[in-house]
Amino acid sequence: MIVVDSSVWIDFLNGHNAPHVRRLRAILGTEEIVVGDLMLCEVLQGLDTEHAAREVEALLRRFGIVAMGGEAVAGAAARHFRFLRRRGITVRKTIDLLIGAWCIENRMPLLHNDGDFRPMARHLGLIELPVPA
Repeated sequence: MIVVDSSVWIDFLNGHNAPHVRRLRAILGTEEIVVGDLMLCEVLQGLDTEHAAREVEALLRRFGIVAMGGEAVAGAAARHFRFLRRRGITVRKTIDLLIGAWCIENRMPLLHNDGDFRPMARHLGLIELPVPA
């Protein structure tokens, strides 16, 4: 199973031909893809119309939707934030901390295009899905 972050879905939906989008296209139909409820929210909130939101939500619901919040993940995310901050690294978005913590706790690889996840991979054991250039 592979978790796909909203940073990838947004570029995919906008038709970008970036390495992370090509990697998503390569795993579609060959790997089990998981969409977190947090990513579902991030992607849907960026759409302009209810029609577009319904279409994109139907697309994303073809994949497994998992709840990524909760008490245990919230505590882990806060610990990760403090750990990184002591090393001079500030993760900008709390939602990325929650996603990263969930992936770390569940040992799930993450396909992303977001710099907030890189220190989590370097210092906390987040598994990043490799993206060829």
